[in-house]
Amino acid sequence: MINRRNMLQGMAAGVGAAVGASMLPNQASAASSARGGPKRIIFFMQNQGFDPATCIPKGMTSNSSLAKAKLPEPIEALEPYKERLHIINGLHGVHTSPSHSAFFGALGGYRGSDGVPPSASTIDYELSKALPQTLLPHLCIGMDSIENMTTKPTIANLSASGAGQPIFMHSNPNHLYQMLYGGISSGDIRLQHEARSNVMNQIEKLAAAKGYALPSTDQQRYDQFVQGFKDTNGLRERLDTVSGHLRKFAPEVDERYTKPEFETDWHDVLLDLGVSAITSGITNTLTIGSGRGEIFGAWKGLGIEQQGHNLGHMKQPDNPIWIKIRQYNSRMLVRIMETLDSVPEGSGSMMDNTLIVYTSNNANAQHTNGANWPVMLLGNCGGIFKTGCFTQLDGKRPINALYTTLLQTAGQNIDRFNMNDKLAKKFDAGNGPLAEVLA
Repeated sequence: MINRRNMLQGMAAGVGAAVGASMLPNQASAASSARGGPKRIIFFMQNQGFDPATCIPKGMTSNSSLAKAKLPEPIEALEPYKERLHIINGLHGVHTSPSHSAFFGALGGYRGSDGVPPSASTIDYELSKALPQTLLPHLCIGMDSIENMTTKPTIANLSASGAGQPIFMHSNPNHLYQMLYGGISSGDIRLQHEARSNVMNQIEKLAAAKGYALPSTDQQRYDQFVQGFKDTNGLRERLDTVSGHLRKFAPEVDERYTKPEFETDWHDVLLDLGVSAITSGITNTLTIGSGRGEIFGAWKGLGIEQQGHNLGHMKQPDNPIWIKIRQYNSRMLVRIMETLDSVPEGSGSMMDNTLIVYTSNNANAQHTNGANWPVMLLGNCGGIFKTGCFTQLDGKRPINALYTTLLQTAGQNIDRFNMNDKLAKKFDAGNGPLAEVLA
C-alpha cells in the first residue's frame, strides 16, 4: 500500500530536480527552440474510461481529415479547434490490466492495480526531465467530490518518479495556491503561508536531528523522509525569489476557494492554478486527474446527482450524463488553449509549443481489458505532430508506443518506454515511435 513515507519520497522527486530562479519561460524557450520539439505537455486523464463513440465523428471508420466532419456532441466545444485536434483510436493497454483503472499503469504503460505502488516512472515525470528545466518540473492536480478533496487533499494514483515513488496530486486549491503563490499574497493567505512555512522548517530541523538515533537499516528510508521536507521548503524559497514574475500570473482568489457551492467550483480553480503554473513557467508538465485516477468523482455542479463507481456502469454514448461530463472536459481544454494562445512566445504563442494529451486512466470503459485506448491530441508543437485528422490503428501497438513518441520529440533517443523485449514480443507489433502521430 502507498504510505506517507512513499508520498514524501514522491514529493521530493517532484521538486528535487528543480533549478534556480533563472529557469523561467524566456530562458526555457531558448533552450527548447535550439533542440526543437514541445516545450511543455499537459495530460488530462478522465476516469471511468473514454468511449471512442464520444469523440469519433459518426461514420468515420478509417484515417480521415476532420475538416468537413462534425464533432460528436460530447466534444463539440472543440469544433472551432479541429485543425489542432488529432483523434486516435486503436492503441491498446491490455498489458496494464486496467479493469476499474490502470492507476499508475495508465501513464506508466505497465500493470497497475488499486493500492499497488508504481513499478516504474510514468511518462509525465520522464517528460518533465526531458523538457526545458523549470522551478517545479512536474505538477499534478486531482479533481473529485468535495468530500474527498477536503478529507484527502493529496493523493497519489497516476504519476510516479520511479518504482515505489508516487507523486501526489493536489486536490485542495487553497493548499496549492499557498504553495505556488503564498509568498506574494497578503492578508490571511500570507499569514497562513508564513505559519505553514515556519512549521515545515521546524519539522525539517526536528526530523533531521531525531533521525540519527535510528538503526542503520532504517536510516536511508528516514533520510528520504527528511529530504521530502527539505525539497518542499526549498521549492517555497525558490518561488519567493521570483515573486515579481509570479504576480503577473497568480489567479484571483474568490469565494470558490473558501466557500465552494459544488465540487466543480474547486475543479475550475484547480484548473486555473494548473494553467497558471504552466503560463508562468513554474512547471513544464501538468497532469490533470479528473477522478484522481480512481473510480470516484462527482459533478453535481453540472446537475449530475450520480457520482463515483456507478457512473462507470453507464454506457457513455448518447448518455446525457456523460455528454455533460465530456462537454465540461472539452470546455476545460478550450480554456487551456485560449489561455496559452494569449501568451506570446517566440513568433507565436505558448500553445504553438504545447501538446495536450486527453485520454482516460481506464482505457475505453470502466470494466475493460484495455484492448482499445482512445486518445485525443491537441497542438502540433511547430508542425511536429499531425493535426486536423482522425487515425484508426489496428490495435497492435500499446500506449507505450505513444509515450515513446513523446519522449523522442522531447529529444530522448529511445525505442521503447517501460517495455522490455519479452513484453514487446507479446504486446507490441512495432518498434519506436508511432509514425501515424508525427507530421
